[in-house]
Amino acid sequence: MNAPTSIAEIDFNPIPGKKYWNCDREWREEFIYFMMVDRFHDDRNRSAVQTTARSLGSGTQTQLKKFCGGTLKGIEKHLDYIKNLGCTALWLSPVFENNDAPDPNSDKYHGYSIQNYLGIDPRFGTTQDLIDLVDSAHREGMRVFLDVVANHSGDIWFYLNDVPYYYDADKQYPFGGWRKPDRPLPTELRNQAYYHRRGEIRNWDGYPETQRGDFFSLKGFNNEDDYDGLKLQDVIIKAHRYWMQVADIDGFRLDAVKHMGELAIARFCSEIREYAYRLGKRQFLMFGELVGGDDAINRYIGPNTPTDLTSKTVYFGLDSVLDFPLYWTLPGVIKGFSSPVDLINRYEAQRQRALSRGELGRYLVTFVDNHDQIGQDFKRRFAADTPDEQVIAAIGYLLCALGTPCIYYGTEQGLSGKGNGDEFIREALFDLNNPDVNYLNQNCKIYQGIAAIAKLYQQLEALRFGRMYFREISRDGRDYGLPQGQPSTLAFSRILAGEEILIAYNTSATETRKDFVLIDSGLHKAGDSLKFLYGKDGTVPVQQHPNPDLGILAVQLELEPMQFVILT
Repeated sequence: MNAPTSIAEIDFNPIPGKKYWNCDREWREEFIYFMMVDRFHDDRNRSAVQTTARSLGSGTQTQLKKFCGGTLKGIEKHLDYIKNLGCTALWLSPVFENNDAPDPNSDKYHGYSIQNYLGIDPRFGTTQDLIDLVDSAHREGMRVFLDVVANHSGDIWFYLNDVPYYYDADKQYPFGGWRKPDRPLPTELRNQAYYHRRGEIRNWDGYPETQRGDFFSLKGFNNEDDYDGLKLQDVIIKAHRYWMQVADIDGFRLDAVKHMGELAIARFCSEIREYAYRLGKRQFLMFGELVGGDDAINRYIGPNTPTDLTSKTVYFGLDSVLDFPLYWTLPGVIKGFSSPVDLINRYEAQRQRALSRGELGRYLVTFVDNHDQIGQDFKRRFAADTPDEQVIAAIGYLLCALGTPCIYYGTEQGLSGKGNGDEFIREALFDLNNPDVNYLNQNCKIYQGIAAIAKLYQQLEALRFGRMYFREISRDGRDYGLPQGQPSTLAFSRILAGEEILIAYNTSATETRKDFVLIDSGLHKAGDSLKFLYGKDGTVPVQQHPNPDLGILAVQLELEPMQFVILT
């Protein structure tokens, strides 16, 4: 199909005869699989060696700095691999056409340097390939989310004399020219006023520099609340509506949220959400990348009203954000390096902005691995130097705790990349040196463990909607308290309408632990038993505290090193 080159060419009425898919699941019911399109699979017919062992993936540092050949068709061919893992949604790295990199040894394979918002990067495929992928995913009951960049364009123009300029709040630097005569697209973006033109950001924590400067060579859009800013936002919004209309996309992950500002994000979300309703899509998800603490998160989620009270416009912001505070805390707990108390305290503070402990999960997309690890000079996948059991426990925690769980491609195979560069944690899941081999091994121990927990996640409403309570533990069955040191037993319950699911994990990598764990005395009685659903077989009896007047009930759990269990 012929792609438009201008917003003016697009008729935004729903396509006649096209039935748009309206998924009836809430977004917190999803298990999201995040992939780098270039790294998941190419067009070739390949197979994996079936083994319980983990994989290292493929690619040297030199290879991984360049395009590796992953495509949209390659993803479509292997939806069964993602579905069998238990995932219900795909999050694709940006698929729109990127500009070429000036360095011949490094490509823009990641997709965040866009020069054409109305076309698919030909190295990934075509518009029809995206349509086919989305249609196939929908037939499998899976949503598809696109990673979108509304904060900046690619390196599509240059400053005067084509030399670097650095941020200056008092200057708007002279425009040099467009890199290509026929880019950017849509053509409406060929307007100098749509870019801040204040040079590269140097202080990444300084305002307004972070919202008005360039991302290195990527050119910052003028997202101000003024005439040019609003015109620019209108173009960007309509460009993304086009993909909703044509490809039936189910949601967007917004890149670099804090660099756009609250009002620009809220306007984008509100107008995209309205269009989703027009297409009949009632659960269109918009979640954002916001690298910051909980106070920053609160400013971008939910109702967002301009400080100018004369304005009658009220926008509704992001549905959810990537949970970076959890990402900074959970790995240390799972690996036994830090105390569970840090994790517990964070949840107790965070839940105050939600209606209940269960509702908090609506606002957070949880993860332990991602593709760029902002602020870390040395990059490391979670599975690097980490036993299989801890990898399973980490994803198991995400599936059982509050939030919408998200897994980074390759974690299920134990990819263990690490090094001084993003390329080290962006391995290929297909062999770059052998055209017959991929690493989509469904017998891998980690894959199997995650799939088993994900199956319970889909079966048990309490794991998706229930209130969450961290549980006190005791060695002697008399004196109870929340776990304070490391290693320890981390335990919590999800409770929904009279049903309790208990999750427990031994954070020690070397020692078996035997602890009493409190459970809800209003839902159980002494002499009952809890049944293991994952991690062990059999049951454990519900025991009364030696002082019955306290009304305390507990179960005694003996957990081997790094053992993760689920009971009901």
